[in-house]
Amino acid sequence: MNWIDTHAHLTYPDYPDPIEAVLDRSRAAGVTRWITVGTDAEHNRKAIDLAARFAGMFAVVGIHPHHASEASAADLALLADQARESKVVAIGETGLDFHYNFSTKDRQVEVFRAELSLAAERGLPVVVHSRDAFAETLTILDEFAARLPRLVFHCHGGPVDQTRAILDRGWLVSFTGIVTFKNGAVARQAAAMTPLDRMMLETDCPFISPDPVRHIRPCEPAMLVHTAQKIAELKALDPAAFADAVNHTSQSFFALPS
Repeated sequence: MNWIDTHAHLTYPDYPDPIEAVLDRSRAAGVTRWITVGTDAEHNRKAIDLAARFAGMFAVVGIHPHHASEASAADLALLADQARESKVVAIGETGLDFHYNFSTKDRQVEVFRAELSLAAERGLPVVVHSRDAFAETLTILDEFAARLPRLVFHCHGGPVDQTRAILDRGWLVSFTGIVTFKNGAVARQAAAMTPLDRMMLETDCPFISPDPVRHIRPCEPAMLVHTAQKIAELKALDPAAFADAVNHTSQSFFALPS
């Protein structure tokens, strides 16, 4: 089985080993392709450079809502240029985070709209971050939906009504190690109800190490296998068949080469 980690932050300074060692451990575990996700101008550039270095590595570029207040007009113009790079496969992660409010709500909304406009202009899918802002996120996305090719809510763990609202719009959800946690019942319920053609898997590393390796920091792409095993069990599916289905969904969503 060969898994795709569809959302990792491999440019973050959390990894004590060279990135080659992280990727070697990942390949040994059966996670052989990675999408590393930018969150600001610096990490977008690093993600693009990392994708250029390794076969099977791709980049997503965007301004995270935490950094929206820091983002200048020049940063947004640079993002438009970065989105043209050959191994950039989506815009994100972008969205709203009203839990921490590291950026003002008005600026988060402004930057979110700018990124959605860019994705629509370039015909790129969107990776959405939404925390304590589901209704507001949905309202904005509904305005752009007809112009966006594909959209995924990353690190999804929302309740049934939110999951249904996403799926009914034809969008996707991506699951992390939260589904393995003892207190992850809501995320497991969401995973159980999500069809395989609307589901992707991610680590969101260096965060969210899954059980039974939750005590290990940082999380790494190799740990994706624990999340995959848990969801395969929830769906009573053979792991190989589950891998084939979810990888097909991920590959189609990001338009990855075979």
